[in-house]
Amino acid sequence: RRVLYLFDFFIQRLNNKILLFSGLFHASMRVPVYVTLFVWLLQDAAAHQFTEEEMSSIRQRVKSMFYHAYNSYLDNAFPYDELRPLTCDGQDTWGSFSLTLVDALDTLLVLGNHTEFQRVATLLQDTIDFDIDVNASVFETNIRAVVGGLLSAHLLAARAGMELEPGWPCSGPLLRMAEDAARKLLPAFQTATGMPYGTVNLLKGVSPTETPVTCTAGVGTFILEFATLSRLTGDPTFEKVARRALRALWKTRSDIGLVGNHIDVQSQKWVAQDAGIGAGVDSYFEYLVKGAVLLQDQELLHMFLEYDRAIQNYTRFDDWYLWVQMHKGTVSMPVFQSLEAFWPGLQSLLGNLDAAVRTFQNYYSVWRQFGGLPEFYSIPQGFTVDKREGYPLRPAELIESAMYLFRATGDHTYLQLGLDAVESIEKVARTPCGYATIRDLRDHQLDNRMESFFLAETIKYLYLLFDPDNFLHGGGTSGVTSWEAGGEGGQCVLGAGGFVFNTEAHPLDPAALYCCSQHSQEHQELRDLLFSLSRTPGESNNQSKTADFPTGQSESIALKAGEKRKTPPLLSCPVQPFRARLSVLGQVFTDSS
Repeated sequence: RRVLYLFDFFIQRLNNKILLFSGLFHASMRVPVYVTLFVWLLQDAAAHQFTEEEMSSIRQRVKSMFYHAYNSYLDNAFPYDELRPLTCDGQDTWGSFSLTLVDALDTLLVLGNHTEFQRVATLLQDTIDFDIDVNASVFETNIRAVVGGLLSAHLLAARAGMELEPGWPCSGPLLRMAEDAARKLLPAFQTATGMPYGTVNLLKGVSPTETPVTCTAGVGTFILEFATLSRLTGDPTFEKVARRALRALWKTRSDIGLVGNHIDVQSQKWVAQDAGIGAGVDSYFEYLVKGAVLLQDQELLHMFLEYDRAIQNYTRFDDWYLWVQMHKGTVSMPVFQSLEAFWPGLQSLLGNLDAAVRTFQNYYSVWRQFGGLPEFYSIPQGFTVDKREGYPLRPAELIESAMYLFRATGDHTYLQLGLDAVESIEKVARTPCGYATIRDLRDHQLDNRMESFFLAETIKYLYLLFDPDNFLHGGGTSGVTSWEAGGEGGQCVLGAGGFVFNTEAHPLDPAALYCCSQHSQEHQELRDLLFSLSRTPGESNNQSKTADFPTGQSESIALKAGEKRKTPPLLSCPVQPFRARLSVLGQVFTDSS
């Protein structure tokens, strides 16, 4: 049986190659086995080794793709959210925020265009207004341009050469814009459980008729952005609501440790009980792992490891991950969804390289069969699912996984995927006005839409895959690193590496969170110390520590001649520099953490 399985696998791989280049054969066809089979397999076994010149050339191709799409948006669609590439005009989709422009902002810097980054960042400060009567997706507004994109741009402002406020990264206009946008989302979290509604009106709050049913990812995909906001601004509100939502969701898991797909945020009852790692759930698991890395948080890591144990027990079959009933573990949908392609990258972050590589090869085989990832792929039938044949130019999850795996293994197979993606998009999706979503991968029909994540995710990950020395990789293989000074007095080292990408590929710098948190903590310690030393003996110990300090009382900090301090000083200065703890092999926590 094993021989037959391997034989059929080899046949399928040969068939995939033919499909990729000719598009003339049906997926269920089998071709005769000739010597050609062994030639193709031998070619596969020895992946092409890309030279520095080839990688540089591919980076230039990716840049050209970006500017073709970016300039088409500016010329034909701005200030609308998205470009319609077939009719060369624009449309609002997620709230009228010029979404594509904000989503592409940090990609400009990744490509090295400091001048345009500065121009756009300044323009956005003058044009974006969140006091509008618009119903916005809480999830999309958070992860895409509005909160995630603005936070990332704020943290990259020094590298882009922008004029900075004193105390950056703990203050700045882009940070205030991100905070304003996030505050517009807070009414959605005012539920009996703390799990947010899916939609909020930016001017009026949550509608009385808003449905309480939202997807799992819509509940659990806030901790990266909201914790970053809290740590940078000193306002704990955002992190608190994100953690409350996560803990409420954690309590709803089934007896076998799984969560479903859609939940009633008021009653905590599961409306859709399919459990898996794909659409509607995916970024929840992603944020548990990346949140653990960004915040060095054991609670989030524990949650994910418990979920992962159940996922491996009930949903994994031959390194595919199926959909199962959350209470029974029985298979409900034996399909692969394109959004699941983030999973090998997540496994690699935790050091599970063997499993990551095997799962990635399964997903790559689907890519090679169609020249893209269909939204749904039937694993038993080996073909697309009816009415789910679309491909919205989102190979980003698979390319993100390829980026992590290439950095962990050095295997150039992952570079080959990137080149395949470039050639496929250029050949099938390019139009005179940008790049179009593929409505049907079987016949390459196009749809009149270019979503913002094409510039935010797909292009960025493609470029980073072929740019191992990019600053987001911490200097890469060359060992050349760069950094910026930040915080009050410039005592913080920022931008030296260890960036964590949110689910829209917006990079966040953990060092900035540490810098501003330490800054806020030390200010509070100073306030406490000043207040305790300024009180008279008769004052109550219960008096608020946040009272205003009397004029001139700060001089009481000084010790009198010959006086010894009885207790260690409350103030402490960090002497251990920030280190990125995300190693090449994925180790997250040090033994002492």
